[in-house]
Amino acid sequence: MKKTVLFLIGLISFTAVAQQPYYDDVNLTLSGIQLRDALATKVINTHSNSLSYSEIWDAIMITDVDPNNTNNVFLLYGWEDGSDGDVTNDLFRNKNNNGGNVGEWNREHTFANSLASPDLDSNTSNGPPYSDAHNLRPTDVQRNGQRGSRLFATGSGNSGTVGAFWYPGDATQGGPDWRGDVARIVMYMYIRYGNQCAPNLVADGTTNSVDSNMIDLLLEWNAADPVSPLEDARNTYHENISNATAQGNRNPFIDNPRLATQIWGGTPAEDRWGIYSGDTEAPTVPMNVMTSNETSNTIDISWTASTDNVGVTEYDVFVDGTFNQTVAGTTTTVSGLSASTTYAFTVLAKDAEGNTSAQSAAANGTTLAGGGSGNGNLYFSEYMEGSSFNKALEIANYTGATIDLNDPANMYTLKISTNGNAAWNSTYTFPAGAMIADGDVYVIANTGLAVCTGVVDDSDDTITGFNGNDAIGLFKNDVLIDILGTLGDGTTYASNTTLVRKPSISVPNTTYTASEWDTFASNTCTDLGRHTQTLSVDTFEATAFQIYPNPTHGDIVYINTKNNVQVTNVRIYDIAGKQVLTQANVTNELNVQGLQRGLYILQLQIGNQTVNKKLIKQ
Repeated sequence: MKKTVLFLIGLISFTAVAQQPYYDDVNLTLSGIQLRDALATKVINTHSNSLSYSEIWDAIMITDVDPNNTNNVFLLYGWEDGSDGDVTNDLFRNKNNNGGNVGEWNREHTFANSLASPDLDSNTSNGPPYSDAHNLRPTDVQRNGQRGSRLFATGSGNSGTVGAFWYPGDATQGGPDWRGDVARIVMYMYIRYGNQCAPNLVADGTTNSVDSNMIDLLLEWNAADPVSPLEDARNTYHENISNATAQGNRNPFIDNPRLATQIWGGTPAEDRWGIYSGDTEAPTVPMNVMTSNETSNTIDISWTASTDNVGVTEYDVFVDGTFNQTVAGTTTTVSGLSASTTYAFTVLAKDAEGNTSAQSAAANGTTLAGGGSGNGNLYFSEYMEGSSFNKALEIANYTGATIDLNDPANMYTLKISTNGNAAWNSTYTFPAGAMIADGDVYVIANTGLAVCTGVVDDSDDTITGFNGNDAIGLFKNDVLIDILGTLGDGTTYASNTTLVRKPSISVPNTTYTASEWDTFASNTCTDLGRHTQTLSVDTFEATAFQIYPNPTHGDIVYINTKNNVQVTNVRIYDIAGKQVLTQANVTNELNVQGLQRGLYILQLQIGNQTVNKKLIKQ
């Protein structure tokens, strides 16, 4: 069963925000340094309550609370729901579980204390700038320590170190996007405390042409990651001085990210007030979201284009409520899915000013069972350690889909450990464009290979310079998924020998198991370049049916089963996952007269086995 975390803080408002009365005495027609200074005057003059560092605990327990569970607070840089056993990446934690110990949350100076010049606590730790509530966010204690005083810098994926720098994290791997939060906090600290908190002290990147203290990367992050409800809630709380731990001022770049563009230029950020772009109209909601071309780990989705008063620029695609990708057109392929699993797909539209539609109605899609490996991973299928340089490795693909071995999102590599070394010595990266079709293999050989040369896809002497006691690992995203030999063992397991994975083996194994392999004499390469896998019962049934016509314009669909196998039950589901038809003891005809035009999932059952097929009625 897959686990889904709905990252509420990654969701953005779907309607324009009216300009807050807080700015009524600010000349918002200014631009550049003049606008920066006008906003600085406003936030300084309205910072009427200087909170102590201890009062920040109480403020955070109100401003950063999880609306779905008011016992929790959201943790900056987190992304995971707490189910993986690693507390450092948790997205939320009990609000009373705070302090400085492992498993607790602490107060993170987003603009690090020691990076300011002078330090934020150089005057006093009992007031600003050290205890400015707009700068302090809750984080896991250990993750806070990992960030330390590292400068922010470009990266991708979830939060973490990038060399000597720190990346706050984006939504490309399913977690929340923290880039905008960080950028807007740094911008606030700059206008509130001036050169003491200049952005170039806390971020690495190109210097802005308007203001040498600004870093353009922060402007990019501000535009790329729209304001979240969490940021809005913090601003609303702190303006209201009747709140016991409110400080009286707001962060202008949360209220309207476009203010940063007006000051420093760069990619236009969302104009939440509509006073600079004149466009506050959101696009219409995408309609007719449909799924098709299911494999064991991918599903194609399409939808009807949205309309907008100016023009739609892109669409965000969500899987089970979590952001997956942004596309310019109205079709895309969602990859990295689990086999035999139902997912809900939704889409929202955006225009050039950052106006965003609501998410579409969900369309459900179910991945297939796959071609045999079940878990969607590749595996070693042949190993040849022959005379002289007759050495080769073969990798098989029975995932149900073509695999790009050099895909940055799902990167495969090989590693070797020589002569019983307890660590991997060398890494082989597949060349750009290296692909394996479903049911095919990929062969890497030594450049001195003298036999079966016509089946080699790539030559690499480092990875194929092995001896019979060298462990070799197949990795996916740097995680071991299959192995030859045993790391750190040094025992000779295959010298002057060819090993071929038995046809009954359909999944990789991170423990080398000799019984999974057939052994042949030295230099045997009869099977190199091809591999046979015995299909499981599930796989046999998944390929033993023919449904026609499909798409159908009529009322009858014919089901042809191999060897006339009896279908005990048929169920049809619409794209929302609702069962719309069921029929028992089907022969070879299925009446679909009552179905409207559209995409359906046809589920066939034989005994305790089920097979899903897509059905389109036109």
